[in-house]
Amino acid sequence: MLGFTRSREWIYSESVRGKYQSIRRVTFVGLHLIMFLVPWMTWAGHPLFRVDVPTRRTYLVGQIFTASDTLILVLVLLFGAFALFFFTSLFGRLWCGYACPQTVFLESWIRPIELWVEGGRGKRRWRDRKGLTFDLAWRKALKWTLFLAVAFLLAMATMSVFGGARELWTGQGGKVEYALVGVITVVWFWDFTWFREQFCNYLCPYARFQSALTDDETVQIQYDVPRGEPRGGGRDAARDGRCIECKKCVVVCPQGIDIRDGFQLECIGCAKCIDACANVMSELGHETLIDYSSLAGSQGKQPRRLRPRTVIYGGMLTGIAAAFVVLVSGRIPFEASVNRSPGTLYTLDADGFVRNTYLLNITNNYPGDTTVSYSVSVEGLEGAQVHLPVIQMAPEETRTLPLVVRILATDQLERTIPVQVRIATRVSERLLGTTFKTGAHVGSTP
Repeated sequence: MLGFTRSREWIYSESVRGKYQSIRRVTFVGLHLIMFLVPWMTWAGHPLFRVDVPTRRTYLVGQIFTASDTLILVLVLLFGAFALFFFTSLFGRLWCGYACPQTVFLESWIRPIELWVEGGRGKRRWRDRKGLTFDLAWRKALKWTLFLAVAFLLAMATMSVFGGARELWTGQGGKVEYALVGVITVVWFWDFTWFREQFCNYLCPYARFQSALTDDETVQIQYDVPRGEPRGGGRDAARDGRCIECKKCVVVCPQGIDIRDGFQLECIGCAKCIDACANVMSELGHETLIDYSSLAGSQGKQPRRLRPRTVIYGGMLTGIAAAFVVLVSGRIPFEASVNRSPGTLYTLDADGFVRNTYLLNITNNYPGDTTVSYSVSVEGLEGAQVHLPVIQMAPEETRTLPLVVRILATDQLERTIPVQVRIATRVSERLLGTTFKTGAHVGSTP
């Protein structure tokens, strides 16, 4: 394929059917169901999954996560990264061929539309090389219009995760959400109409560092050189099961490469070349020359699943998963903070008590749609009086309340006394550290 500094060389890939393409179609359907249905689903009165950026909340399976749960988010991202490393070291670019949005959308929407509007590989090449004609113009216009519609549909589905599906699809979303829909639509439309495989070759970093994740025992798409060479030979090749130089593996490749030349970073592991070769060789009574294999396997060695890189990646995955479970299971579903009221340290009341006033902030993140009652007590001050309104909070409610703490002034009081404020619900509690100010010997005679 030509690069950015030269003219664009189009790839006209041919459609193919086979075992692995059937597996990919099932995978694509599942991913589309997740993408389009999950934003509409609810759990315990909340979205099943939603990243609400304005309120800085993430809803997941009935739980509400906020900025205080950043460590959990970091663990999720680390788990995703090491899962990619782990499975790449075992099976190569499964993500690229079976789950990457770029691949999923191109194969599920764009190539079928292209096939329907412009015909097969030969017809598309013939029309494009013939030059601008009315037949070419109306087909391109129709195809691009459908591409734009698909790009808009996918942009709306993407933003539904952030802006809410019901609000967005019923016209009740905000200006920012619809502006982002427009930006995403333009990006996808540009990708569908022109950029395509160049994204995998030039922008995606995964293609660049995948070689550091794989070794001779990684299962990847391989051409069986001992069986396939020498190529050609007409009837002799057909009889011997060698490569007959039909080039089916080349014309079906969406990246425009020849897998027979060996491993290449442009290969996304889509397995189209496997199905194409299997279809041809089965008619000749032979097994496919292209299949999932490892370099060690092609040399007659037994591939090992347990080797240093897979053990390290697997160990990291296990550790991250364990830390995630511990954090989530011990997570307290409300946030609280206590700060001294501005402008005052302490006040001497007429009845001989020392008073400190604080501002108590509580955010209720309990799942469900029922109110939650909170009780507040102070530890570290014997005989302290705590004055606070009754706290009953609705889901996702945030309140800032005045907390007044008083103790009897005596000569034995220290200037600063460390205390803890306990905020408790029926099932969980938080302890917040602060200080109680009295002044030096507030009860003594000057």
